[in-house]
Amino acid sequence: MSHVSARTPPVTTKLPAVGTTIFTVMSALAAEKQAVNLGQGFPDFGCDPQLLDDVTAAMAAGHNQYPPMPGIPALRGAIAAKIAALYGHRYSAQDEITVTAGATQAIITAVLAVVRPGDEVIVLEPCYDSYVPNIDLAGGVVVRVPLTPGTFGPDFDRIAAAITPRTRAIIINTPHNPSATVWTAAEMRRLEELLAPTDIFVISDEVYEHMVFDGGEHQSAARFPGLAARSFIVSSFGKTYHVTGWKVGYVAAPAALMAEFRKVHQFNVFTVNTPMQHALAAYMASPAPYMELPAFYQRKRDLFAQGLAATRLRLLPSAGTYFQCVDISGVSDLSEADFCQWLTSEIGVAAIPLSAFYGNEFDQRVVRFCFAKQDQTLHSALDRLARL
Repeated sequence: MSHVSARTPPVTTKLPAVGTTIFTVMSALAAEKQAVNLGQGFPDFGCDPQLLDDVTAAMAAGHNQYPPMPGIPALRGAIAAKIAALYGHRYSAQDEITVTAGATQAIITAVLAVVRPGDEVIVLEPCYDSYVPNIDLAGGVVVRVPLTPGTFGPDFDRIAAAITPRTRAIIINTPHNPSATVWTAAEMRRLEELLAPTDIFVISDEVYEHMVFDGGEHQSAARFPGLAARSFIVSSFGKTYHVTGWKVGYVAAPAALMAEFRKVHQFNVFTVNTPMQHALAAYMASPAPYMELPAFYQRKRDLFAQGLAATRLRLLPSAGTYFQCVDISGVSDLSEADFCQWLTSEIGVAAIPLSAFYGNEFDQRVVRFCFAKQDQTLHSALDRLARL
């Protein structure tokens, strides 16, 4: 018998600032307290049964082995056709579209493809929690620029001041998680003009592209030639078709950028779930599901907002996404994080503090609810929130 002792070598973490995400913490507390979970951003309703039938048909047809590394041609073609129809920019399905294992993998792959150690990457806070760790893993330097408090619009003077010769990329997100704001065409043109004399890449997180309300239009980076030429555009079938657990998304980018993207993609996931790709390609034959999505979620937003109006919470505008932010100042003196703990434990509704989306935990007395829920779930939450 060996007398060699078992020893695990010490680990020096690459992500010293990363712990358990606020989404995991609040979802666990919601489960413990049997609270209505309006914190984590996922639907509690099913997708179109036709999409499930399409998956079953793809499996039965034998589509169960590795697909081509960038995605099956039919799906890439459908994506290219959709982008051209909606935003007027024609990407090559062969060389400029790649199917990814969700948007999160798409974003880190884009970061790893272009960011070198020491390169600076601008993030606009509050921002989705994967951006900063992605940059850290690439050896980049995070440069945090706040969106304008109150409106959450881009502050181009501050963005311009943050640009240096070392700036490699900027990550933008519209419609915006967590604030539910939507960039205007004028704002996108302003970014286009600001970046024109630079070699800065854009990673444009557009996963909520089909959730823009009140007759507004999503301003994809693909609409603006000066941005499209330097952008990795990221979207998500999970968000659009209510199948977040499938983890299927895509990236569109000019061929030169996509060639670098695919070098990384082939060695971190290589390929993405084959029968889901075939099902999505078949399902995309009809544009109705994503064209009808704004009205679907606007009705839920309005239902939820009408109920919240009876409380002392002050609603912020929700122009897109499936989130509603509220100002808690009229209800509590607690910090955002403490208020969310209290709300979950004592009122029975889980929310997310906006401070969790800032590196310095900036607290502006605002929390985020997700209304991508069955009407019954929203009514249940509103009944509890009526106590506020």
